[in-house]
Amino acid sequence: VKVKIPFGNKYLDAIFSIPEKKPTYGVILTHGAGGDMNFPHLVSLAAYLASHGVLCLRFTCKGLNVAYRTKAFKAVVEYLKLSDDYKLSGVFLAGRSMGSRAAASVIRQLSQDDDDDGFIQGLVCLSYPLHRPKLQSKLRDEDLLLVSCPVLFVSGSADEMCEKQLLEGVVSKMKAPKKIHWIDKANHGMAVKGRTTNDVMEEINAQVFSWLRENVQLQHK
Repeated sequence: VKVKIPFGNKYLDAIFSIPEKKPTYGVILTHGAGGDMNFPHLVSLAAYLASHGVLCLRFTCKGLNVAYRTKAFKAVVEYLKLSDDYKLSGVFLAGRSMGSRAAASVIRQLSQDDDDDGFIQGLVCLSYPLHRPKLQSKLRDEDLLLVSCPVLFVSGSADEMCEKQLLEGVVSKMKAPKKIHWIDKANHGMAVKGRTTNDVMEEINAQVFSWLRENVQLQHK
């Protein structure tokens, strides 16, 4: 279902992937610096989640400024929270590359506001861009260290923007419950020599869903 989400004086394009049964939880998903919500990995994940009973709302926000993309992500969270069509108990924020930076930033900002009502259940970072290629000295970890909800990282072990030891170092400092799933030999675009895109996506999708399920169950025992 295509929707237009109000954002300032314009609209963001978005698509709902809706499960057959009434969903209790949702995932808001966005893309990296290039591309849009129709990036194949996002389409694949959204379809997988919906087929397993999780509502998925993916949206496009162009612009290479993280602050701007964070504002857009916030607008989408508000939209879903106030939606009359879908009464959800909670959502997980997810993004690929730059989109995961925006998601982390939204969670940090909302948790610092006094109106944190537990609507946001967790964060999924696909190919989190921890540093620029070859610039490992400057880490983009400030939001991650301040997030308190559960976080899942899915990263390639050969990601040129997220060196394995550096991410493990940051994760060890995080206070939030966290998990890293390494895709063996995958680069930043999750390409692995000798494996098809579908094969890699099946691994990622299954990991994301099982983590979501664990975290929903944890909070509702």
